[in-house]
Amino acid sequence: MNGQKRSDVKVGALVDIVLKADQRTGKLTQGRVGRLLTKSPNHPHGIKVMLADGQVGRVAKIYEG
Repeated sequence: MNGQKRSDVKVGALVDIVLKADQRTGKLTQGRVGRLLTKSPNHPHGIKVMLADGQVGRVAKIYEG
């Protein structure tokens, strides 16, 4: 899953995000979702989340299971 639909992103899920500072390079950061920040049901650049460690970025990939 690519993280563009809010319904696919769950608190506690393992995800790869793109931090604001890494948008040009596309570098991914892995972590667990702490909070969903995007209110709309979908977003073309990925749902914005805060990881459990406090980092904020847009979901690029959601890991299953």
